[in-house]
Amino acid sequence: MRKTLTLFSAAVALTASPAAAFDLPEGVRAMIEAAIDSGDPAKVATVIELARQTHTEDAAEIDALETAFRTGQEAAAQQQAAAEREAIENAGIFERWGGKGQVGAFRSTGNSENIGLTAALRLEREGADWTHLLRGNADYQESRGVVTRERFLAAYEPRLQLGDNLFAYGLTQFERDRISGFSARYIVSGGFGWSPIDGDGISLALRAGPAWRYTDFIAEPDRERLAGLAAVDFDWKVADRITATQDASAVVASNNTTLSSLTGVEFGVTDRLSTRVSYQVDYESDPPVGKVDTDTITRFTLVYGF
Repeated sequence: MRKTLTLFSAAVALTASPAAAFDLPEGVRAMIEAAIDSGDPAKVATVIELARQTHTEDAAEIDALETAFRTGQEAAAQQQAAAEREAIENAGIFERWGGKGQVGAFRSTGNSENIGLTAALRLEREGADWTHLLRGNADYQESRGVVTRERFLAAYEPRLQLGDNLFAYGLTQFERDRISGFSARYIVSGGFGWSPIDGDGISLALRAGPAWRYTDFIAEPDRERLAGLAAVDFDWKVADRITATQDASAVVASNNTTLSSLTGVEFGVTDRLSTRVSYQVDYESDPPVGKVDTDTITRFTLVYGF
């Protein structure tokens, strides 16, 4: 507050002419300065308008006070933005991380029809220009000593903001799903993205670029292909404690196309704890011999944000 008053006083000094004669009643001036001291633009606008209506002869002095307030607000905002950016740029590599963890149960159909345990972790670090995203999830089920569902995924995705809506991305991803026929699948991609909507509880991000994919099949020769990757991320805060999400991706190669869709709804319980229901569909245009082309997973999880 002291800084705001200092900026306000300096702005008044710069705005006022040395020859100006200010004779605004002391009570009115005190009322305007009290509104300015509150830092509430709406309150200042109301008091200034009232002063103009009741003291038309002092319009110049009232205008000077209003101009001083706006100048001080702008200077304070610039100082705060500069301080925040400096704090972000000087943060250590292990600072400014946040995320969510999930644990719960799943039900799968397709290459396996089981009920098992699921867990997921998402970590995100936002910098001045860079955003780093780490995510991983695991689905596991074992019956009488026999593994009937074993799926693991880990990914790292850095993003560089190029403008208000444009960004560049990179992606490194590992996946393992022995029940679907492969012991390892690697994807490396990079390209550009666009965020046409980001605000008012709704965000939409599109990204696309070339990709390299290597798949280590269990019963077939390994495959290494250049491909194209496209993805959509959509989040919508439907209500105060209800959020809907839709993530979809496509990896298109000459011999096989992989499509994935994950639809979820999250219900907030507390500020940090929520429940989530999600439905995932994975499609392979050319699955391994003896495997079906479509898998689905329904998950029910508890989510903790930190």
